[in-house]
Amino acid sequence: MAALESWREEKRSAWLYRAVSDAESGTPRQVLFLELARAADHQAALWEAQMAADGQSPPPPYRPDIRARLVVFLVGRLGVPHMRRVLAAMKVRGMSLYCVPVEGHARPGQPEAHHGQRGGGALRAAVFGVNDGLISNASLILGVAGAGPEPDIILLSGVAGLLAGAFSMAAGEYVSVRAQREYFEYQIALEREELAEYPMEEVAELAMIYTAKGLPRAEADRLAGQLLGDPDQALDTLAREELGLNPGELGSPWTAALASFLAFSAGALIPLLPYLLLSGELALVGTLGVTGLALFGVGATISLFTGRHALHGGGRMLLIGALAGAATWTIGRALGVVLG
Repeated sequence: MAALESWREEKRSAWLYRAVSDAESGTPRQVLFLELARAADHQAALWEAQMAADGQSPPPPYRPDIRARLVVFLVGRLGVPHMRRVLAAMKVRGMSLYCVPVEGHARPGQPEAHHGQRGGGALRAAVFGVNDGLISNASLILGVAGAGPEPDIILLSGVAGLLAGAFSMAAGEYVSVRAQREYFEYQIALEREELAEYPMEEVAELAMIYTAKGLPRAEADRLAGQLLGDPDQALDTLAREELGLNPGELGSPWTAALASFLAFSAGALIPLLPYLLLSGELALVGTLGVTGLALFGVGATISLFTGRHALHGGGRMLLIGALAGAATWTIGRALGVVLG
């Protein structure tokens, strides 16, 4: 049964490679994926021979399952880059060709300089986490205030909004990073097994990918063979070059959840502070003031990632927050009149 399942996997990979090759018609990648399809067919033939040697019946003609057909349909509609994660999960190699090159990545096989990218990604996530907490809790407080309840009720609503939003964001981030980590671990485990069983086939696949990236075939063969001489280096290289994964980026879901909780809480606390320090209408005026300043600051900070002018980014975020706050205030006011 294991040989039959392996045969099916290789035949499915070959079918998907040909679909990707068709999607890349007229590009240098077309030839690469055709060669990978032939390699997968060859591997399937080896499994078929193993089944015959074990006395098993030959497998029936391969028919792609519903999942494979759906993926090919989406590849045709969305393109290979948008489907590269799904394709990699279905044992389609060469997806690193669709990764955005990292500055300083001089040649295939060299370690990638992701440190600055990871730091920038963490800063970006923190800024957007603060922004989510700021807008959602400010809108909640203004909506409740619009209904006209006592300041204590507004304060309680703001605290509840902060906690509910922070725990929700943390849970979502945990599930997201946990799923991504399990995906990485599964793909790397597959590569480890294939490297142990079929090292020469892995060398050939890696050399084809290097050739598609622009290296001469002789140098690609030499580099692939050299890298696969060290099992640890080989696994790291295969994960990067065949799957487009970086083994060093298997983040902790608990760390991501805590960071999301703290970022959202920090943003949600800002519009709540005036109700902790002031009373009456001063608290509402204070919430409007500090929320406006914070929104402008967040928008200006986001402009670092978008390349837009800080005044433009800050003004746009202030306008978005003002519209959200005005909408919830109006709805709260209307509900307060109807229910009051």
